[in-house]
Order: sequence, then C-alpha cells, then structure tokens
Amino acid sequence: MKVEITVVDLFSGAGGLTAGFHSADPRFRTIAAVEHDLSAAATFAANTPEADVHCGDITAWVDAGSVPTADVVVGGPPCQGFSALGKRDVNDERNQLWEQYARVLLLARPKYFVVENVAAFLRSPQFSEFRERIDHGDLSDWSVKFDVLNSADYGAAQERKRAVMIGYRRDMPAPEWPEITHDKAHRVDVKSRLLGLSEVVRRQLLPDRFIEFEGRKLPGVFTTDELHLTRTYELISLKRFAYIPEGGNRRDIPDELLTPCWRSHQTGASDVMGRLHWNKPSVTIRTEFFKPEKGRFLHPTEPRAITHQEAARLQGFPDDYKWVGNKTSIARQIGNAVPLELGAAIGAVIGSALE
Repeated sequence: MKVEITVVDLFSGAGGLTAGFHSADPRFRTIAAVEHDLSAAATFAANTPEADVHCGDITAWVDAGSVPTADVVVGGPPCQGFSALGKRDVNDERNQLWEQYARVLLLARPKYFVVENVAAFLRSPQFSEFRERIDHGDLSDWSVKFDVLNSADYGAAQERKRAVMIGYRRDMPAPEWPEITHDKAHRVDVKSRLLGLSEVVRRQLLPDRFIEFEGRKLPGVFTTDELHLTRTYELISLKRFAYIPEGGNRRDIPDELLTPCWRSHQTGASDVMGRLHWNKPSVTIRTEFFKPEKGRFLHPTEPRAITHQEAARLQGFPDDYKWVGNKTSIARQIGNAVPLELGAAIGAVIGSALE
C-alpha cells in the first residue's frame, strides 16, 4: 500500500490545482483548504469531501492555530495587483497575502510547496521579498525553482501563461522541473476538447436546485455537463456575430455596426469580439468568458459566446466535476482556476520526488 501525501491548498478556488494533483498521483490527499469566496469554497468541498475547508480570511485561520502539518502546500494568492488586466497596483493590499502563505510554510513545515500566479508576479517587489526570505531569511530551510509555464505545453487546450514556483525543503530531493509534453506542433486544440457537445444551445437557466453551506443557501450542486448554457443576445449583437469568421474579430464587422468606441480605436486588442479557432488552443479563459466584448470568447462557428461547460472543458475540468453558485459565480470560479493539466504536470514531479 502506498503512503499518502498530505496536501494543504491555500486560496483554493474551485480546486483546479488540487484536482490536477489528484489526477497525477493517487497518493495525494488534500486535508485542508482555505478560500474566502463562499461559492468557490462550497465547490471545493463538494469535490474534495475529505478536506477540512475553511471559508473565510486566511489570516484568521492562521491566527486560530488551524494550520496542520502537511507534506505539500499549494496555492495561488490573489493576483489583482500584478495582473496585466488590472491596474497593476503593486501596493494592492491583497498582494500582502503572500505573507500569510509564508506563515503557513513555517507552521506546516511541508517537504514541498507550489506557488502559482500571473506571469508578472516574477517581476514584482513581493516576489523579490519572498526570494530574499528564502535565500537569507526565515524561509531558508527551503530552496525554490521558478519560471513561467504555458498550460498548452502540458496538454491544456488553452494558452495560459502562469508563474510557478516549486519549493523544496533542503533535506529533501530536489524535484525535476515539469517537462514539456505538447510542443507547438502537438497542441491540444479547441475542437478535440469540445468534441461531442451540441453546437446549438438554447438552455439558459441552471437547474432549480439548492444546497446549504456555512449556514447559507446556495444554488447547486451542478455537474459540468449541466452548464451548457447560453444567454439572450440583442439583435445588433447577432448581426455583428454573423460577420465574424472563425478566428476573426471586431475588425470584420462592417462600419455601420461598430460602436463609436471601436470606430475611433482601430488599433489595440484584436481579441475583442473574437472567435476561437477550431484547430488551435483557446486564449486564456477569464472570468467573463460569457461576454464576447471581453475577449476572444465567441464559439468558432455559432452566434454565441462559449458556454460554461465549454469553458470548464478548456480548463480541463471533467463533465462530472461539481459546481456551486449562480452562473456568474461559477464563471468566476472557472476563469480563476488553474488548468488541471498544468496542475497534474506539477503534481507529477512532486510525486516522483517523494517516491
């Protein structure tokens, strides 16, 4: 019988990183998770019933002495202060949650840890401070490897670049770095990941179902295959969609159908009102993938944005994965998740090091 590998998941979201680890090696067992978003915490608990899920502030959880010892700590603290999509305020107070991650390392004493964030994190003052504490400070019992990884290189049907740090206690074997399994000539494309799904979607509402979590009534539990949902579009939107070919964008729309903003800005992001390509990975799935005006989120051929199920599949979630929350909340959970294929690649090298 193989010895289990205990995991603590911080800022866990819907559980993409944990699910990836579990798929990579059956020895991984997540024993605790921390997530402040109520619906995301409920989703994590629905999929990982063996874990003690704390829904709330991580500082309070650490202060209460709730941190267990564990073999591995994983997590991706909020990235709003680093993200290219935000204001890039490096002094955003959410950035300081890295300090709570460090506190957990000192208390849990893991053999290995994983930090995941947007690529810009590696250029931030917070990363420099974290490295300083590892090299010369209170975290010197660990060493660390880091780089920017593209999820498409590891079998995800999505181009998603993330900063990844893999830390290891200096008395443990150094893990290998995840090797690329899918080079540019062998990417997983959108068509293969959406295979079998109806392209014509008429259902708009989630099933009328609710659960209680942390004393609150929440929509759910729903499985991924119940999330093939569309929305009502205005006539002008449908007219615009009709002019956009596979792989096209707002520049394919006739001038008379453009908004004043688009007419005055002919340069800039070409992904706005863009269609996905069947034979390529998708762009990064974001939290508002159901809004075509937010990016390249139109279905390759149909007059609609991708559905929640399609987005979840592009993130690597299986059709039986469980979700809690309304449509907007579930979309946020899907967009914020770590692609399962990337989580699995990281989990595999840590599992190998612990053989």
